[in-house]
Amino acid sequence: MLPAEVMRQVRRLQLRARRAVRTLLGGEYRSAFKGAGLSFEEVREYQPGDEVRSIDWNVTARMGHPFVKRYAEERELTLVLMVDLSASQRFGTGSVTKRTAAAELAAVLAFAAVTHNDRVGLLGFTDRVERYVPPGKGPRHALRVLRDVLFFEPTRKGTDLAAALDYLNRVHRRRAIVFLFSDFLGDNFTDSFNRAARRHDLIAVRTTDPREQDWPAAGLVRLEDAETGRQVVIDAGSRSFRDAFAARARDRRATFTRLARAAQVDLIDVDTGGNHFDALLRFFRLRDRRRRGT
Repeated sequence: MLPAEVMRQVRRLQLRARRAVRTLLGGEYRSAFKGAGLSFEEVREYQPGDEVRSIDWNVTARMGHPFVKRYAEERELTLVLMVDLSASQRFGTGSVTKRTAAAELAAVLAFAAVTHNDRVGLLGFTDRVERYVPPGKGPRHALRVLRDVLFFEPTRKGTDLAAALDYLNRVHRRRAIVFLFSDFLGDNFTDSFNRAARRHDLIAVRTTDPREQDWPAAGLVRLEDAETGRQVVIDAGSRSFRDAFAARARDRRATFTRLARAAQVDLIDVDTGGNHFDALLRFFRLRDRRRRGT
């Protein structure tokens, strides 16, 4: 049984997510993703402009004039929310932490999925898969996903993106829409990332904080690696240190951006400043325009 305060927080985010689905996404969620395929719907009389290759020749022969087959897009989709639960995700110098930003976006996506009768599941990971909720439907299932993405306490602190992506490919052999929330600070996951991108519609949501990009002139600062516990003292008052730090951060971001682009994976950048819903909305509108060819 969850504590009352935890349940109140879950309910508050549930209401916020539902409101965001109604006011922010509207029809963007439905129009951004293709259905799983086509299913036969009916046969009707041929009309000028219909594709000749859609003519049903058996019915046409029986009726003496042309009829065509009509197909409808199968809309039921499977959405998988892959959420990095490692200790680095707890960092945040803005209005939220990286994990909170990821959790709030995951909540919106979960409720968007169940609103459109799609299935949604959760895969939470550190340096191993810590939590897996198979895809399901309905508000109660979405609430379970929301509760876990907000309050599940992992047993480990590290990150192993390759292990998480390989697990995804083992348990989801059919194509799914996969939102991968992480700061992508790990190493040696390129091959697994590319395999997942080939099998699924993979969308990378990169969570960042301004202090991971550059430092103010703050003098001597003791830092601790959230995942390893290793401590180091830096001289943030040194211009050369700040320049080198910023250059390494740019290189790291550019390397992952190139990986995502080469794998044809959409990349959404969100930070801890509180504007993460806007970033998600921009993504859906971009996908919608791309599908329409506008």
